[in-house]
Amino acid sequence: MLLFALFLLIISVLFFKYRVSRNSGKKQSQSFLLDYDLKNVSITDIDRMEDGSEFEMYLYRLFLELGYQGVYKTVGARDFGADIVFTDREGIRNVVQAKRYTDSVGISAVQEVFSCMRYYKAKKAIVIASAKFTEPCETLAGINHVKLLDRDDLICMIEAFKKDDIQAVKDRIEAEPRMILESWNEVHSPLLKEVKKDYKAEKYVKEVMGK
Repeated sequence: MLLFALFLLIISVLFFKYRVSRNSGKKQSQSFLLDYDLKNVSITDIDRMEDGSEFEMYLYRLFLELGYQGVYKTVGARDFGADIVFTDREGIRNVVQAKRYTDSVGISAVQEVFSCMRYYKAKKAIVIASAKFTEPCETLAGINHVKLLDRDDLICMIEAFKKDDIQAVKDRIEAEPRMILESWNEVHSPLLKEVKKDYKAEKYVKEVMGK
Protein backbone atom coordinates (compact mmCIF):
# COMPACT_ATOMS: atom_id res chain seq x y z
CA MET A 1 0.00 0.00 0.00
CA LEU A 2 2.86 2.34 0.87
CA LEU A 3 4.60 1.62 -2.43
CA PHE A 4 1.39 2.32 -4.35
CA ALA A 5 0.95 5.68 -2.58
CA LEU A 6 4.57 6.55 -3.34
CA PHE A 7 4.03 5.63 -6.98
CA LEU A 8 0.99 7.93 -7.20
CA LEU A 9 2.97 10.75 -5.60
CA ILE A 10 5.78 10.41 -8.16
CA ILE A 11 3.28 10.37 -11.03
CA SER A 12 1.58 13.49 -9.66
CA VAL A 13 4.89 15.36 -9.37
CA LEU A 14 5.95 14.43 -12.89
CA PHE A 15 2.57 15.46 -14.30
CA PHE A 16 2.76 18.79 -12.46
CA LYS A 17 6.24 19.47 -13.90
CA TYR A 18 4.99 18.60 -17.36
CA ARG A 19 2.09 21.05 -17.09
CA VAL A 20 4.37 23.83 -15.83
CA SER A 21 6.87 23.21 -18.62
CA ARG A 22 4.10 23.18 -21.25
CA ASN A 23 2.51 26.40 -20.02
CA SER A 24 5.93 28.06 -19.90
CA GLY A 25 6.54 27.06 -23.50
CA LYS A 26 3.19 28.53 -24.54
CA LYS A 27 3.95 31.81 -22.78
CA GLN A 28 7.33 32.04 -24.51
CA SER A 29 5.68 31.36 -27.86
CA GLN A 30 3.03 34.03 -27.23
CA SER A 31 5.65 36.55 -26.11
CA PHE A 32 7.46 36.04 -29.43
CA LEU A 33 4.49 37.70 -31.10
CA LEU A 34 5.46 41.08 -29.67
CA ASP A 35 8.60 40.96 -27.57
CA TYR A 36 11.43 40.86 -30.12
CA ASP A 37 13.56 43.17 -32.23
CA LEU A 38 12.48 42.98 -35.88
CA LYS A 39 16.06 43.38 -37.05
CA ASN A 40 17.04 40.21 -35.22
CA VAL A 41 14.46 38.09 -37.04
CA SER A 42 15.80 35.84 -39.79
CA ILE A 43 14.12 33.50 -42.26
CA THR A 44 15.07 30.67 -39.88
CA ASP A 45 13.05 32.33 -37.11
CA ILE A 46 10.08 32.60 -39.43
CA ASP A 47 10.39 28.90 -40.29
CA ARG A 48 10.28 28.12 -36.57
CA MET A 49 7.07 30.06 -35.96
CA GLU A 50 4.31 27.78 -34.70
CA ASP A 51 1.55 29.04 -36.97
CA GLY A 52 0.54 31.65 -39.51
CA SER A 53 -0.66 34.15 -36.90
CA GLU A 54 2.93 34.78 -35.76
CA PHE A 55 3.98 35.45 -39.34
CA GLU A 56 1.05 37.83 -39.78
CA MET A 57 2.10 39.72 -36.65
CA TYR A 58 5.69 39.92 -37.90
CA LEU A 59 4.58 41.39 -41.23
CA TYR A 60 2.18 43.76 -39.46
CA ARG A 61 5.03 45.14 -37.37
CA LEU A 62 7.32 45.25 -40.42
CA PHE A 63 4.87 47.38 -42.42
CA LEU A 64 4.54 49.74 -39.47
CA GLU A 65 8.33 50.00 -39.17
CA LEU A 66 8.58 50.71 -42.89
CA GLY A 67 6.51 53.84 -42.29
CA TYR A 68 3.49 52.94 -44.40
CA GLN A 69 0.23 54.77 -43.78
CA GLY A 70 -3.10 53.16 -42.98
CA VAL A 71 -1.54 49.93 -41.75
CA TYR A 72 -3.74 47.57 -39.80
CA LYS A 73 -4.08 43.86 -39.16
CA THR A 74 -7.45 42.26 -39.81
CA VAL A 75 -9.23 40.09 -37.28
CA GLY A 76 -8.25 36.43 -37.27
CA ALA A 77 -11.69 35.01 -38.07
CA ARG A 78 -13.68 35.99 -41.16
CA ASP A 79 -10.98 38.22 -42.63
CA PHE A 80 -12.30 37.41 -46.13
CA GLY A 81 -8.78 36.75 -47.40
CA ALA A 82 -6.72 39.71 -46.17
CA ASP A 83 -4.38 39.61 -43.18
CA ILE A 84 -2.91 43.12 -43.46
CA VAL A 85 -4.08 46.32 -45.11
CA PHE A 86 -1.81 49.27 -45.93
CA THR A 87 -1.55 52.32 -48.17
CA ASP A 88 1.52 52.48 -50.41
CA ARG A 89 3.63 55.50 -51.39
CA GLU A 90 1.27 56.32 -54.26
CA GLY A 91 -1.69 56.52 -51.91
CA ILE A 92 -3.16 53.22 -53.12
CA ARG A 93 -4.65 50.82 -50.61
CA ASN A 94 -3.27 47.25 -50.73
CA VAL A 95 -4.47 44.02 -49.17
CA VAL A 96 -1.89 41.43 -48.10
CA GLN A 97 -2.29 37.75 -47.42
CA ALA A 98 0.49 36.12 -45.39
CA LYS A 99 1.39 32.48 -45.96
CA ARG A 100 3.89 30.80 -43.66
CA TYR A 101 4.17 27.51 -45.50
CA THR A 102 6.80 24.83 -45.90
CA ASP A 103 5.17 23.41 -49.02
CA SER A 104 4.44 25.47 -52.13
CA VAL A 105 1.56 27.94 -51.88
CA GLY A 106 -1.39 26.99 -54.05
CA ILE A 107 -3.96 28.79 -56.13
CA SER A 108 -6.38 29.48 -53.26
CA ALA A 109 -4.10 32.24 -51.93
CA VAL A 110 -4.61 34.29 -55.09
CA GLN A 111 -8.33 33.55 -55.21
CA GLU A 112 -8.84 34.71 -51.64
CA VAL A 113 -6.77 37.89 -51.69
CA PHE A 114 -8.07 38.99 -55.10
CA SER A 115 -11.71 38.41 -54.17
CA CYS A 116 -11.45 40.49 -50.98
CA MET A 117 -10.14 43.68 -52.61
CA ARG A 118 -13.55 45.28 -53.01
CA TYR A 119 -14.52 44.40 -49.45
CA TYR A 120 -11.49 46.33 -48.14
CA LYS A 121 -11.80 49.10 -50.77
CA ALA A 122 -8.35 48.18 -52.09
CA LYS A 123 -6.95 48.43 -55.61
CA LYS A 124 -3.95 46.11 -55.25
CA ALA A 125 -3.43 42.65 -53.79
CA ILE A 126 -0.24 40.96 -52.54
CA VAL A 127 0.60 37.49 -51.26
CA ILE A 128 3.75 37.22 -49.13
CA ALA A 129 4.94 33.68 -48.49
CA SER A 130 7.79 31.91 -46.74
CA ALA A 131 7.75 29.30 -49.51
CA LYS A 132 7.52 29.11 -53.29
CA PHE A 133 4.32 29.36 -55.34
CA THR A 134 2.90 26.64 -57.57
CA GLU A 135 2.77 27.22 -61.31
CA PRO A 136 -1.07 27.48 -61.39
CA CYS A 137 -0.85 30.03 -58.57
CA GLU A 138 1.64 32.14 -60.54
CA THR A 139 -0.51 31.89 -63.67
CA LEU A 140 -3.71 33.04 -61.95
CA ALA A 141 -1.80 35.82 -60.19
CA GLY A 142 -0.38 37.00 -63.51
CA ILE A 143 -3.80 37.10 -65.14
CA ASN A 144 -5.36 39.00 -62.22
CA HIS A 145 -2.34 41.26 -61.53
CA VAL A 146 -1.81 39.94 -58.01
CA LYS A 147 1.69 40.57 -56.64
CA LEU A 148 3.50 37.45 -55.41
CA LEU A 149 6.43 37.74 -53.02
CA ASP A 150 7.98 34.32 -52.42
CA ARG A 151 10.66 33.02 -50.06
CA ASP A 152 13.52 34.61 -52.01
CA ASP A 153 11.74 37.98 -51.98
CA LEU A 154 11.08 37.66 -48.25
CA ILE A 155 14.75 36.92 -47.55
CA CYS A 156 15.79 39.99 -49.58
CA MET A 157 13.29 42.11 -47.65
CA ILE A 158 14.60 40.84 -44.31
CA GLU A 159 18.23 41.49 -45.25
CA ALA A 160 17.50 44.98 -46.62
CA PHE A 161 15.54 45.88 -43.49
CA LYS A 162 18.45 44.81 -41.29
CA LYS A 163 20.65 47.22 -43.25
CA ASP A 164 18.10 50.04 -42.78
CA ASP A 165 17.53 50.09 -46.55
CA ILE A 166 13.85 50.93 -46.21
CA GLN A 167 13.51 52.07 -49.80
CA ALA A 168 14.76 48.73 -51.12
CA VAL A 169 12.14 46.88 -49.07
CA LYS A 170 9.38 49.19 -50.26
CA ASP A 171 10.54 48.97 -53.86
CA ARG A 172 10.27 45.19 -53.75
CA ILE A 173 6.84 45.29 -52.11
CA GLU A 174 5.46 47.89 -54.52
CA ALA A 175 7.06 46.61 -57.73
CA GLU A 176 4.59 45.85 -60.50
CA PRO A 177 3.38 42.25 -60.49
CA ARG A 178 4.15 39.83 -63.29
CA MET A 179 1.28 40.28 -65.72
CA ILE A 180 -0.20 37.92 -68.29
CA LEU A 181 -1.99 40.21 -70.71
CA GLU A 182 -3.04 37.73 -73.38
CA SER A 183 -6.23 36.74 -71.57
CA TRP A 184 -7.35 40.38 -71.27
CA ASN A 185 -6.68 41.02 -74.96
CA GLU A 186 -8.63 37.92 -75.94
CA VAL A 187 -11.68 39.13 -74.02
CA HIS A 188 -12.16 41.87 -76.62
CA SER A 189 -11.61 39.51 -79.54
CA PRO A 190 -14.67 38.44 -81.59
CA LEU A 191 -13.34 34.87 -81.45
CA LEU A 192 -13.11 33.54 -77.90
CA LYS A 193 -11.32 30.23 -77.61
CA GLU A 194 -12.56 27.57 -75.23
CA VAL A 195 -10.49 27.31 -72.06
CA LYS A 196 -10.28 24.16 -69.93
CA LYS A 197 -13.24 22.61 -71.71
CA ASP A 198 -14.46 19.26 -70.35
CA TYR A 199 -14.90 17.21 -73.53
CA LYS A 200 -15.92 14.10 -71.59
CA ALA A 201 -18.82 15.96 -69.99
CA GLU A 202 -19.83 17.37 -73.38
CA LYS A 203 -19.79 13.90 -74.96
CA TYR A 204 -21.78 12.39 -72.09
CA VAL A 205 -24.48 15.10 -72.20
CA LYS A 206 -24.83 14.79 -75.97
CA GLU A 207 -25.30 11.04 -75.62
CA VAL A 208 -27.91 11.46 -72.88
CA MET A 209 -29.80 14.22 -74.75
CA GLY A 210 -29.66 12.22 -77.98
CA LYS A 211 -31.59 9.30 -76.50
